[in-house]
Amino acid sequence: MPRPYPAEFRARAVALVRAGKEQEQTAVDLGIHPVTLSKWVKQDRIDRGEIPGTPSSESVELRAAPPERPHASTDEVARSRAGCGQTTGC
Repeated sequence: MPRPYPAEFRARAVALVRAGKEQEQTAVDLGIHPVTLSKWVKQDRIDRGEIPGTPSSESVELRAAPPERPHASTDEVARSRAGCGQTTGC
C-alpha cells in the first residue's frame, strides 16, 4: 500500500503531538485525518517501547519476507505416500 505522506512529514506531525500539542487540532492544522495521526502516534509509541506491538523495523522485515508455503493437508500427504495422485482418484 503506498504511503501518501513523506516520512519527514509524519515524523514532524508526531513530534508536535509529543511536544504537547492537541492531537486532533494538529491533524486539522496539517490537513490530515485525526485517525491517521492517531495511528502514527501509536506506532511511534510502539517504536519507542512505550506500549507493546510490532516495531516499524520488524514490520518492514515481515513485509519483505517471502510468503510461507502452505502446508499440505494430512489427506494430501497420505495420498502421496500411497502413490495416489489427483488424476488417479484413490
